[in-house]
Amino acid sequence: MEGVINNFRRGVRTVRSNQMIVTVKDVDSREKAHKLLNKNVIWTSPGKEKKQIKGVVTKPHGNNGALRVKFEKGMPGQAIGAKVKVE
Repeated sequence: MEGVINNFRRGVRTVRSNQMIVTVKDVDSREKAHKLLNKNVIWTSPGKEKKQIKGVVTKPHGNNGALRVKFEKGMPGQAIGAKVKVE
């Protein structure tokens, strides 16, 4: 399954640098998002090294099927808008 990183999880004054909001193509409700809890998410860097950063779906985000994903440390800002694999 494939998803897209939308943004960092953030508040008014804080940015959580290892948590991202991800949308998946066929997930459009909170109930469908609940079925993806504890799934692994992998982001692969576009460089020569092909570094992979792994994360886990922790909760739904909102009512339209977005997911909160907690990644390992080191998630770059260039990952926003990139595709990820949800396994």
